[in-house]
Amino acid sequence: MTSYYVYMVRCADDTLYSGITTDVKRRVEEHNSSDKAAKYTRARQPVELVYQKRCKDRSSAASKEAALKKLSRSEKLKLISQLDSARRSA
Repeated sequence: MTSYYVYMVRCADDTLYSGITTDVKRRVEEHNSSDKAAKYTRARQPVELVYQKRCKDRSSAASKEAALKKLSRSEKLKLISQLDSARRSA
């Protein structure tokens, strides 16, 4: 069974971009160096992975992505900050 991930990258212009994929590492590399990059990120390279969450299926990943996109920028930054704090204390 294929795992899906929702992810968020920070672009070179400090904007945030969200998407879903089955392979986060590959997708981030595509955003940085491929014509498979989203049009949005192609003009804002390089990008840096700042958030990822594994989901049970494509539908739940799409729902999580939609929820992420509805967050304000400050709410997204708070989410990223909380994850960074959790990683540092682990």
